[in-house]
Amino acid sequence: MGRFSELAFTPGVKAVQTAMGSRRAYARLEGQGPEPDALGEDEARFLGERDSFYMASVGETGWPYVQHRGGPRGFVTVLDPHTLAFADLRGNRQYISVGNAGHDDRVALIFVDYPNRARLKVLAHARLVARADDPALFARVAGDTPAERVFVLRIEGLDWNCPQYITPRFTEEELGEVLAPVRAKLAALEAENRELRRRLGEGA
Repeated sequence: MGRFSELAFTPGVKAVQTAMGSRRAYARLEGQGPEPDALGEDEARFLGERDSFYMASVGETGWPYVQHRGGPRGFVTVLDPHTLAFADLRGNRQYISVGNAGHDDRVALIFVDYPNRARLKVLAHARLVARADDPALFARVAGDTPAERVFVLRIEGLDWNCPQYITPRFTEEELGEVLAPVRAKLAALEAENRELRRRLGEGA
């Protein structure tokens, strides 16, 4: 949390922490220098399993804007310990996040694992890359998707958030994995039931 706390814990935030009694605990996590936080194995594994996240940017009016991003599991690519990337697919064509990033490249992201009640917060600088700008990078991140551009995010800070108040939710795929043994047992019982009925019918 070294760099994350330096960026997020403004004087106003620290004043509230002091008033509420949490400042001393957070102060011990600071003072680790100005170097950007880096992704470790746990963070890389966590991001590789996500199929969605939320990203906030700030427009020229000063208003923040939060957008949901989704895709197949692992659609966020970890390029190196300090860099993430994802393909920007066409949506409703408002281009608010794209426009905001062109004005102010600072973004905040939150990735949530609902079944396991875990979340990771990331502060980063966003860079937009077109296919013509870097074909190799574009292909690595976007693959054969009809992406309009790639967001490349240079990480400044990251922080694991507490699991409190995260309500477990499950995707259809996750439910399928959990229910597979139950469905297999049910299918076996139904087959056994059909066989018993057949035998009873023959005995009558």
